[in-house]
Amino acid sequence: MPISRVLIVDDSPTERQFLTELLTSSGYQVFTADTGEEGVEKSKSLKPDLVLMDVVMPGLNGFQATRIITKDAATQNIPVILCTTKSQETDRVWGMRQGAKDYVTKPVDAKDLLKKIKAIG
Repeated sequence: MPISRVLIVDDSPTERQFLTELLTSSGYQVFTADTGEEGVEKSKSLKPDLVLMDVVMPGLNGFQATRIITKDAATQNIPVILCTTKSQETDRVWGMRQGAKDYVTKPVDAKDLLKKIKAIG
């Protein structure tokens, strides 16, 4: 199933804006959330085709939110790509163990991210 609806979960307005512009200009319909809690709720209500999840956020962090989304029967089929400044291999491994389908480090390489999204779809 091709990906058309993407939920961006990031507490940084700058990152949300950058990712929104990148994805809308590539033909994706974009929704945003600025907390992990809001990301989990919007995953349930909007049923996006993909979630781009930041890790470092106040409250529910991206690892926790990813685990909730990928383990909940209502949202477990929604793929999550972690999109974070955390670049250690242990972070990547931990993120994948939470259920993420891929892991991208910031600053985001636009072509690389779009290629990863297409590969999931």
